[in-house]
Amino acid sequence: MPVVASPRRLTRTQPAGDKGELILRAATKLFARRGFFNTQVADVAREAGIAAGTVYLYFKSKDDLLISIFERTMGQGMDEVRRALTDVTDPVERLRVLARLHLSRLGADRDLAVVFQVELRQSIKFMEHFSSSLLQDYLHTLRDAIGDAQRAGRFRREVSATFAAKALFGALDEMATNWVLSRKRSALAGQADDVVTLFVNGMKL
Repeated sequence: MPVVASPRRLTRTQPAGDKGELILRAATKLFARRGFFNTQVADVAREAGIAAGTVYLYFKSKDDLLISIFERTMGQGMDEVRRALTDVTDPVERLRVLARLHLSRLGADRDLAVVFQVELRQSIKFMEHFSSSLLQDYLHTLRDAIGDAQRAGRFRREVSATFAAKALFGALDEMATNWVLSRKRSALAGQADDVVTLFVNGMKL
């Protein structure tokens, strides 16, 4: 998913050691553990070990921090997806790869998972922005794999590929939310294959 470069916005092409990346890591931790609305920019600066004014050299506001966490994570995730799918031609296997990457990224960082599954959903404004932007690229990737399976005669064609993509995303999303809220210690990524198998069985001719 592309992220538009800005002098005040961290982009995913910046090195991992960049101060902007340090700020985003601190913001992710605090938003997850204190809540977005209970965290101030000054709190993020203290967590990052920098002056409060330095945050504003990279981000316009606390809202901008949250948006940047989403954009960075989705941008990195879609880059990973494109690399992982380079040589995968089977549409069902593509769905499995997508599901594993989806859950493994969130399962590897509980703070990030809390931000994505809980904090990002506290505001209609944020949800509208995210639903109409970067998330669409991910849904289109799911839709394309489902459409290819339909054209190959492996999935029922009377079901809209767009509808099916949203249903699969919803199932994966619920697994991630349940994992966060239950504080399970099991590997989240381990649920990916079961979700896809259930979906595939429901879509078979």
